[in-house]
Amino acid sequence: MAENQGQQNTGNRGPQRGGFSRPGGGGFGRGPGGPNRGPGGRGPSRGPRRNDRDEVRDGFSDQVLELRRVTRVVAGGKRFRFRATVVVGDGKGKVGVGVAKGADVAQSVQKAKTAAKRKLVSFKIVNGTIPHEVKAKFSAAEVLLRPAKEGNGLKAGGPVRAVMILSGVKDISAKCLGGTKNKLTNAMAAIEALKQLKTSK
Repeated sequence: MAENQGQQNTGNRGPQRGGFSRPGGGGFGRGPGGPNRGPGGRGPSRGPRRNDRDEVRDGFSDQVLELRRVTRVVAGGKRFRFRATVVVGDGKGKVGVGVAKGADVAQSVQKAKTAAKRKLVSFKIVNGTIPHEVKAKFSAAEVLLRPAKEGNGLKAGGPVRAVMILSGVKDISAKCLGGTKNKLTNAMAAIEALKQLKTSK
């Protein structure tokens, strides 16, 4: 009798735990029957981000050299904005530097990218380096660029290095002769030097 009662009680327990499964398995989208999810199960895969698609479309890469918060005194208090300095280049002899202000970081960077693309400088790259030695000055900054042999690499630092990388130069020796450490003026001095390469014979 005890054994029969145990069997009857076991049969009347109802559905087991975890019975909220959908037809086809994978309750709540966790198994084969759930919706198509991307890596990590965080939602459907949507492809590349918008910024990645824009870079692939126009062929330009960018690097933020400097980001500052600037203040302007107006009637009733102070107004805070952001100023971004961005270098853009296609890696094939085109490079530019842009500066812009915005209400937030994203807006200032985007506006600086647009400004840099409007001021592109084109020059010829010969065997991964520049054709000849050149020196240029912008404000308190002065930059000397010298061609280098293949495999020598980029011997440059700071803003000048960023300009060379984004322009597509692989081998060069650069030196900042000015006494300023301002990133914007050093980058603009490098741009002025590249302009001389464009017009030189």
